[in-house]
Amino acid sequence: MAWTDEDAAWMNRAIILARKGNAGSGTNGIGCVIVRDGELIGEGCNEVEFRHDPTAHAEIVAIRRAGQRLESPALRDAVLYTTLQPCGMCTMASIWAKIGRIVYGAGRDDVHAEYFEDRHLDTVDFIRDAFRTDLTLEGGLMAVECAALYVPADAIIPKDKQFNR
Repeated sequence: MAWTDEDAAWMNRAIILARKGNAGSGTNGIGCVIVRDGELIGEGCNEVEFRHDPTAHAEIVAIRRAGQRLESPALRDAVLYTTLQPCGMCTMASIWAKIGRIVYGAGRDDVHAEYFEDRHLDTVDFIRDAFRTDLTLEGGLMAVECAALYVPADAIIPKDKQFNR
């Protein structure tokens, strides 16, 4: 994949948000920015604990903020940049929001399995099943930098200590 300087700049912004999330109380290190026509329209980090809301993933927070800013639920032609491959919920929210492109950094194989559902649900399957031929999904942008934000894939963590199990 040939990434543009603009792609790298927006992913850098998502990484900054992820680092702030790792440092904040009740937030954690997944960062997301949503851009349309070169303009930032929404951003956020994971706020699940802070908001006591299991749906407050970084992507959902950014989608909500973008919708509020635009006063519209449709984010057509927007690009969503996120530091970690979106989960099923965030992918479906992107589909419903009519996002045009999703770009993520670290993928499922780059980080510990605790970040994803037990069953392998591929975000591409959600997009295909929703008949969204106008939505593209591209992964691996700054994957090394993004993966460094998370627990390594080969880390040994007892099941009862994994937060997503």
